[in-house]
Amino acid sequence: MTSMPEASAHNDRALRVLSVLAQSKSAMSAAELAEATGLVKSTLYRQIAVLRRWGFVMETDGRYSPGPVSVQLASGFDGNSDLVMAARADMRALAQQSHESVALVTLVNDRVVCLEMIDSEQSLRCSFDRGRSVPARDGASAKCLLAHLPADQRDALLDSLGDDPGRRAERAAELDAIREAGHAVTHGEVDAGVWGASAPVLGPGRRLRGAITLMAPLTRAGGMEAAWAALTVVTAARISRALQ
Repeated sequence: MTSMPEASAHNDRALRVLSVLAQSKSAMSAAELAEATGLVKSTLYRQIAVLRRWGFVMETDGRYSPGPVSVQLASGFDGNSDLVMAARADMRALAQQSHESVALVTLVNDRVVCLEMIDSEQSLRCSFDRGRSVPARDGASAKCLLAHLPADQRDALLDSLGDDPGRRAERAAELDAIREAGHAVTHGEVDAGVWGASAPVLGPGRRLRGAITLMAPLTRAGGMEAAWAALTVVTAARISRALQ
């Protein structure tokens, strides 16, 4: 008989494999998966065998990628997420007004995950693939989400960054200012040459659901920053009202 702690650890390992595959832009070898998950290969192969049996992972020429059941899950999320459904029309309107790219992001553990993306129609544009994630550390999206978390969750995430006390205090002060302003604006913090503005999407009880982020090349942001930030705040507020 498998004990509860052992079963929980097994589930965590399998989900770790799925999470890594979901974030990868291409199929991964066993060696790449072992390095990314920190699992020894014997343990990794056991997790893969179970995930393949259930259709969550598939193998092609010795490389692994999300399987058909994962695609079904993604499709089900698209069709049933009230956040995505509430945001799409206003995201399109913001993209049309600004002629730039607009993302809907949320926080999952310590990572910023893109739920929906409306790409700019301009040849030079910024983008964030749906389903991709980045550490909740720098950039407008991450800072906006962190700033609007409950204090205990925000502090726990700040502690996990491992900054020295002075830098941690600077981050906390910056997040306080972002929360007071109601939006975050950054210049090239994650990707060089990219300007971003992000405003929170709040559900009932002002619970943080995600954020709307407008992103543009810095070469086009000059003179438009205040107007674009204001449009982003208005769009996030509209979506928040739709969620009430």
